[in-house]
Amino acid sequence: MRFHSPFEGAWADPETMHTIRTGDWRLQRPVTRQARCSHCGLCYLFCPTGCVRDRGRHFSADLDFCKGCGVCARACPVSAVLMVEEEAGA
Repeated sequence: MRFHSPFEGAWADPETMHTIRTGDWRLQRPVTRQARCSHCGLCYLFCPTGCVRDRGRHFSADLDFCKGCGVCARACPVSAVLMVEEEAGA
C-alpha cells in the first residue's frame, strides 16, 4: 500500500499549496532591491513554490511561504534579489 497525501508535491494542488506556512525553517531569505528591479518577472516565473508576488513596480517573495532556495536570486538578470542569512529568532 502506498502512502498518499494531498501535500505530496508543491505543485500537486494549487488550492492547498499556500495554506501551510513553510517560511519559518529557511536559512536564508531573498531581499529585493526595489530600485534595481527591472520588473521583468523572471523571479516570478522561476520560483518553484510560486511565492513571488508582483508588487506593482517590483517583485518580492512572500516570506510566509518562501523556503530560501535562492532560485529567484539566480534568475534575476540585474542582481536585484540578494540572499541574506536569517537571523536567529527573527
